[in-house]
Amino acid sequence: MELEKNLIDATLEVFASMIFIDIVPESPADHPGDEPDANVFSLIGLAGDLKGILTIQCPAEVALGVTGAMLGMEVTELGEDVKDAIGEITNMVAGGLKVALADAGRKIELAIPSTVIGKSIRTSGLSGATRASVRFASPLGRFAVELRFVLS
Repeated sequence: MELEKNLIDATLEVFASMIFIDIVPESPADHPGDEPDANVFSLIGLAGDLKGILTIQCPAEVALGVTGAMLGMEVTELGEDVKDAIGEITNMVAGGLKVALADAGRKIELAIPSTVIGKSIRTSGLSGATRASVRFASPLGRFAVELRFVLS
């Protein structure tokens, strides 16, 4: 699916250029039915020719490591720094997706990202939406990027 490729490319670009952590997309066959246990969940709404929600879901150790790499310092607790960093990463991935879609003649607008920290976080909504979900492996652990969308 082209949107899944755009999602992978946008995520790889953000991690390579802003966080300097090597990540690798995993095939769903690598871990069938195995979703990363997310403690940090960031989402951003999309509107326009593509309506939906883009989310980044990661375990605490990944969120702490990514935040530390982004800020250039050790981060030891899930707090505002983590929420800000993961929210900004979500915003940048969505921005990369927006550029890719603009190149394909589609216009989308982005909302402001929201990030929550907790356990057993789940989302629902967007009846009839298509789901593109990609898991990534990194030296810090695994995390997921997901797009639930409806094309106009």
